[in-house]
Amino acid sequence: MDEKRNALEKRDFLWENLKRLPYFRALLRAVESRFYENIPLNEPVLDVGCGDGIFAETTFEEKITVGFDPALTSLREPANRKAYSSILCAAGAAMPFQSAFFSTVISNSVLEHIPDLDAVVAEIQRILKPGGLFVFCVPNDQLLKNLSISKWLDRMGLRGLAKAYRTFFNAISRHHHAESFEVWQTRLENNGFKIEKWWHYFLPKQVHALEWGHYFGLPSLVNKKIFGKWILLPFHGNPFIPEKRLRKLYNQDPVHPEGSYTFYIVRKD
Repeated sequence: MDEKRNALEKRDFLWENLKRLPYFRALLRAVESRFYENIPLNEPVLDVGCGDGIFAETTFEEKITVGFDPALTSLREPANRKAYSSILCAAGAAMPFQSAFFSTVISNSVLEHIPDLDAVVAEIQRILKPGGLFVFCVPNDQLLKNLSISKWLDRMGLRGLAKAYRTFFNAISRHHHAESFEVWQTRLENNGFKIEKWWHYFLPKQVHALEWGHYFGLPSLVNKKIFGKWILLPFHGNPFIPEKRLRKLYNQDPVHPEGSYTFYIVRKD
């Protein structure tokens, strides 16, 4: 176990993500990858909303038991074959697994995109063994407050435009939920979970990089549409990869009371 932990600590999660993803996503995912270093994931493990598989491939040295996602196109990405022993296309509110099957469920920055969230949380509780661990992270109610453009509009007295911008950013981020700890605490307790640990993370400065990356990262979207890859030239010094600036942000402790995301470690009662 000590050797595995030391190997993880030597891994450069920032670069592993920067060479695969648009830089704004890479920064957030790299920060989240570090949180998993000391969390034991007892098998079998289910990844709810595995997406393209890049997060699991870059974060975990061993394959996750099952990754599932409702988007078949995402499951066809090459990373999923490396990250999971099995992959499955399914809806989160109707998981095709028997009750109390998994020891661990993870879901990384996924639940905020699900409209019928309570149904999915109830399904996760069903398929977890008693005492099983549910590890996930989501944006919280401070995300929209920390956006740089809306803050500037507020200072200028343009509160209507600031509100409109926050609505726009929520829409392009496809967020249905960005809720407080209190809301999540009630939701989890109502579904038979007990929170063991939680923390806010991702400083306002890091959020600003994420925010502006949605716009400056458009060339990566073009690459993905045409060539099937977000990053065509994954080398240090690529002018489209602002590694030096992001390295300073990555090296800061991201855990902060004003953090715009929240990481939860909860257990089924």
